[in-house]
Amino acid sequence: MALEIVYETHSTTTDNEAGIATGRLPGRLSELGRRQAAELGARRRGGGFAAVFTSDLHRAVETARIAFPDGEPPVHQDVRLRECDYGDLNGAPATLVAAQRTARIDDPFPGGGQSYRQVLAATDAFLRDLATDWDGRRILLIAHSANRWALDCLLDGASLEHVLADPPAWRPGWHYTLPADRP
Repeated sequence: MALEIVYETHSTTTDNEAGIATGRLPGRLSELGRRQAAELGARRRGGGFAAVFTSDLHRAVETARIAFPDGEPPVHQDVRLRECDYGDLNGAPATLVAAQRTARIDDPFPGGGQSYRQVLAATDAFLRDLATDWDGRRILLIAHSANRWALDCLLDGASLEHVLADPPAWRPGWHYTLPADRP
């Protein structure tokens, strides 16, 4: 069997509105973000999801809690779904972080940050566990742009270099299939 994954990025934060790259900082939803999270819940409620998995960073958890306030489907947090750690650039202007993306494919961000290849590896480890425990089911993921780029690479065959150089435009939801026989 295959696992169906529906992916949603966390809702808009005050940092997003200010042009800040939150990275590993918790972040808080803005008023717009809280409305978007409620809309996400209305859009996805009744979607046949066995579970919702979210990053453990506050902005993703807050999105899930607003979207599914009754805990149905059950919401699980996973550290492997965190945004890329920008090291010294967590909380820096988003334009500064974006300008360094392609240079950080294999070289971690300075100051103890991660490379995008490390995010890809964490997302891959998450998918392996997901396939083992949730095969044949429909799952909703709420996380960050770096995880979506990793899914594009791992499940759709995109190159990391391409998605970092020219990130796909935001939209409400992406669909992926995790084949049961994926290596």
